[in-house]
Amino acid sequence: MSDPTATDYVNWFRHSSPYINAHRGKTFVLMLGGEAIIDPNFDNIIHDIALMTSLGIRLVIVHGARPQIESRLEERGLETRLHHDMRITDSESLLCVMESIGVIRNLFESKLSMGLVNTPMHGAEIRAVSGNFITGRPVGVYEGVDLCHTGEVRRIDHKGICAQLDSGNIVLLSNLGFSPTGEIFNLSVEEVAAQTAIALQADKLILFGGESGIIDSKGEVRSELLAKTAERFLSQYHQQLESTDVAHSEVSKLLYMATIACAGGVPRSHLISYKEDGALLAELYTRDGAGTMVIKESYEQVRAATIEDVGGIIELIKPLEDKGILVRRSRELLEAEVEQFFVVERDGAIIGCAALYQYEESKMGELACVAIAKEYQGGDRAEMLLASIEEQAKELGLNALFVLTTRTAHWFIEHGFVEVAIEQLPSKKQALYNFQRNSKVFSKALR
Repeated sequence: MSDPTATDYVNWFRHSSPYINAHRGKTFVLMLGGEAIIDPNFDNIIHDIALMTSLGIRLVIVHGARPQIESRLEERGLETRLHHDMRITDSESLLCVMESIGVIRNLFESKLSMGLVNTPMHGAEIRAVSGNFITGRPVGVYEGVDLCHTGEVRRIDHKGICAQLDSGNIVLLSNLGFSPTGEIFNLSVEEVAAQTAIALQADKLILFGGESGIIDSKGEVRSELLAKTAERFLSQYHQQLESTDVAHSEVSKLLYMATIACAGGVPRSHLISYKEDGALLAELYTRDGAGTMVIKESYEQVRAATIEDVGGIIELIKPLEDKGILVRRSRELLEAEVEQFFVVERDGAIIGCAALYQYEESKMGELACVAIAKEYQGGDRAEMLLASIEEQAKELGLNALFVLTTRTAHWFIEHGFVEVAIEQLPSKKQALYNFQRNSKVFSKALR
C-alpha cells in the first residue's frame, strides 16, 4: 500500500479495534446544547452518531435549545429574564421553549433519517424515539423570585428508555419535563443529561461544549481528571468567574455535571468540543482522546507514593524479588527513591506499585518495579499504573518509556511496547545493564 494517507487510515483503524470491542453494547448519554445544533460542525456530529450506532453503542441524546429560545423571544419582543443563571419561564416564554424544542426534535429526526448514497449515513436506518420519559417538578420561588414554569428533574423513566434501547432505537430527550398533573417545565439540559446517565447507570456521559475540555496552566487540555480534582478545578473557576465570562461559565457548568454523574455511579464523563470535527470519535476510539475525561473515585486509587508507603512496597515486591522477577531493592534505596513510585491503594493497603526513572539527556523514562499483589491480579490495576506512569512521563517532557524484563515480556507487548536492542537504551542505563540477568528490553513511544 503506497498511499501514505491510506496507510495512516489503516493503522488508525487497527488501533481503534480495542475501543470498538470495549464500547460495543455499552450505554452512552450524549448532551448537545442548542449552541452545538447551530454550529457548522453539527452534521459531522450526526454522522459520527450514526457510526457509533452501527458499532453497537446504545445511545441516548439529550438536547437543549438556549439560543433558539433566545431567538424566538427576541422575535416576539419578549424580555429574557434570568435569576441566578436560571430562566424565569412565564407562560409566553414557555411557548417559545416548546416551539424551539419541537423544531429541534424534528431536525434531529430528519438528520438521523438521511440515507443518501455516498454519504456517511447511507444504509444506517436509524430510528430515533422521543417521549415523556422525564418527570419534572417546579423550582418554585427561589430567593423571593417565582421561576414559574422553570423546573428540575424529579424522575427518569429508565425502564422505558432501556426498553427502547433494547429495541435498537436511539432515544432523543429534550430539556422538557412533564408532571403527573399535565404541566410542562423548562429544565436544565445539563441536569437532564446527568440525571439520565445516573438513572440508566450509563457507561459514559459525554458533554459537548464550546471548549475542548479543561485547560491547565500551560494552556493544554487535561486528558483525565479524577472527580476530586475536578471539584478543585471548579473551585478555581468559581473564583475566576466574571459575569461576562461565558466560556468559563459553560465549562464550569459542564464540569459540575460531570462530577455529579460520577458521584451518582457513572464511571466516566467526557467534556469535548462541538466545534471540533471528529472530536467524538477521537475521544472514544484513540488513546489520547480529544477532550477531558472525568473519572469516578473508587475505594481503590492510583497515587504518588510517600515515605509512609515504603513498608507496603517492600511487602509487595519481596515475593517477586525472591523469585528473581524483580531486582532486589533495600529499604534504604526505596526510601531514597520513593518519589519515583506510584502505588495502588485499597482500603489503606498497598496492592500495586510501579516506578518511573527519568533519563533527561535522552528524553526517555524507565518503567520499573511493576508489581500487583497476587490476590488482586487479573483486573486492570497494572493498566492503571501504566497510564499514570505514561501521564507523568509526558508531563516531564519524555518521548518514550523503556522497560527491562525477564518474565513478563508478553504483557508489555500487549500494551504497546516493542522489543529493541540494548544499544537503544540511554548510555547511563547501558553501562548498568546486567548481562547475567539477560533481561529483554522493550520501548514504547509516547508522542
